Amino acid sequence: MRPDILNPLFAEISVLKGVGPALARPLERLDLKRAVDVAFHLPVSWIDRILTDELDMADAGRVIGITLTAVDYKAGGGARAPFRVHAADAKGNIVSLIYFGKNSAWPRKLLPMGEPRFVSGKLETYGQELQMVHPDHVLPSEEAADIPAREPVYGLSEGLTNNRLRQLVRQAVERAPDLPEWIEPSLLAKKGWPGWREALARIHADPQDAIARERLAYDEIFAGQLALMLVRQAGRRRRGVPIAGDGRLRAMLQLPFAPTDAQLRSMREIEGDMAQATPMLRLLQGDVGSGKTLVALMALLNAVEAGAQGALLAPTEILARQHYETLRKMAAGLPVTIAILTGREKGKVRESTLMGLADGSIDILVGTHAIFQEAVRYRNLALAVIDEQHRFGVAQRMMLAAKAQSTPHLLVMTATPIPRTLTLTYYGEMEVSRLDEMPPGRQPINTVVMAASRLDEVVEALARHVGDGGQAYWVCPLVEESEKSDQAAAEARAESLQMRFGNKVGLVHGRMKGPEKDAAMEAFATDRTKILVATTVIEVGVDVPNASLIIIEGADRFGLAQLHQLRGRVGRGDKPSVCLLLRGNALSETSRARLALMRETNDGFRIAEEDLKLRGAGELLGTRQSGEAQLRLATPEHIAALIDMARDDARLLVDRDGGLSQARGEAARTCLYLFERDAAVGLLRSG
Repeated sequence: MRPDILNPLFAEISVLKGVGPALARPLERLDLKRAVDVAFHLPVSWIDRILTDELDMADAGRVIGITLTAVDYKAGGGARAPFRVHAADAKGNIVSLIYFGKNSAWPRKLLPMGEPRFVSGKLETYGQELQMVHPDHVLPSEEAADIPAREPVYGLSEGLTNNRLRQLVRQAVERAPDLPEWIEPSLLAKKGWPGWREALARIHADPQDAIARERLAYDEIFAGQLALMLVRQAGRRRRGVPIAGDGRLRAMLQLPFAPTDAQLRSMREIEGDMAQATPMLRLLQGDVGSGKTLVALMALLNAVEAGAQGALLAPTEILARQHYETLRKMAAGLPVTIAILTGREKGKVRESTLMGLADGSIDILVGTHAIFQEAVRYRNLALAVIDEQHRFGVAQRMMLAAKAQSTPHLLVMTATPIPRTLTLTYYGEMEVSRLDEMPPGRQPINTVVMAASRLDEVVEALARHVGDGGQAYWVCPLVEESEKSDQAAAEARAESLQMRFGNKVGLVHGRMKGPEKDAAMEAFATDRTKILVATTVIEVGVDVPNASLIIIEGADRFGLAQLHQLRGRVGRGDKPSVCLLLRGNALSETSRARLALMRETNDGFRIAEEDLKLRGAGELLGTRQSGEAQLRLATPEHIAALIDMARDDARLLVDRDGGLSQARGEAARTCLYLFERDAAVGLLRSG
């Protein structure tokens, strides 16, 4: 159980003064549901406020704080026109305080005629006049001392102001207790870090406080490394069943090409791990098209040869069905029974599958989260393969392990090459196999960047491509953080293309029902439709060799790793392939750098390293979708700088300082609970 000392911090957000149902909604959109979430919602920037007695044109463009007195009100001529308060400083200089969307009573109440008020906001010029649009503070002069010269600025959602959030942060930080120190004393002294609570208070007071921010980042990274180390330690104490197949099924495979050296090396590593009594924990890391599925099949057949069962878990139904069909084709002619289980399998089909798993007549199961469910029982599950795609965390990996009589061997596959620092951050309990070469016959992909203003030319090129018998993907842009907006963009683009190409255009998006998605994918895979308009639902798992053109609309809105994944949908057949990136007109420097790198290289490992520099680690790995506590305090730069130090400190605690049983270990246990790595503590107890 979580230590009592942390309970005030983990209370529901409603304990903060002023939070009712109306305010809870915008807070929930920011994923702020508890006091700790608010305390860990760090500033994204800050305002340096100039405190002055006199209005000055030279301060235009800066945030000022000044005492003003209302001398006149001026209502606008229409319903949408602004309401103006003309106010004077101590020397009679005038500024217009402008309010939009408010009735005149509100500004009049804030700034009563003739009464001095402390006013803060961004000073601007309009012609020869000074103005301030929606001041951020208007207070009685005696309360001016409450407004800091440097004010943190937070990420917001509609219905939430920076001032309101700042007040909630103050309350949340006040609930934070003084905690015992978990950092090794000599390291703490060397870095000059403050205590945990002091660091939290300091970073909210001054977002430029690099020492406080580094301390908080280190704590989060340390908690993650300690959790992974405890998971690994618990795994070593568990007994598994050595698996050593005789090779008869693998020898029967009819492969169209010889495996690469990287595939053979990975197969040997996996086979060696499975032969041990200690359960395998291995990450198979490979670029798009590097042949992970063949390696996974070899591991699954190794289990079947030894009289056991294997399961392959995919993050989405589309990908599960893709894996199911791929494994069936690859294993055609083998005396192996492969079944699928997703949320869609119901009734007699589902019952038959469950019975086959229980009596051992099903050798390999492919599925989604449905294979976690209580009703699913295996006769002898010896190997679990998880096609991770960053949507399953440590806790979920352990849940699957609990489905077996003895701890099964575990192989996690990821299609996005991950920089070393993030591999250690998210998979530090695992050994790593890396597929760093491509199978023969994989076609190069020519990447072209074009302005969206040339859309008509793109459609004409698409017409020529389809006329020559080709197929193409058209990926619609991420409009905002919601599937609904992606759906709308995809539907609109499909409709416009159908006006030109008729029923040759298919559509797939995340909000379609399973059978609809399958039908659309099947029509494209069998060449009945020539153009598939899609959201990023096709980012992984879709394999149509005849599709040699992908058009990515709004490419400047995507991250590098996602663009690289999407590009990997083509280049799978025997034709040269093209990835066409349509960009907007106003490009940020980051977007420009991303698109230039996409043109320059197809090397996923290099792209992953660059993506880490340009984006946050959580954004890169999609940890918001994983169900795992994400990194909220550590930036990619912090990870790169601190990961080795945190791992060494965690190892020192486990190996020398008695694990979690001694004084520093007890403090570290609190740290694990603070950063919601509770599963590791539970594993340590159960081990």
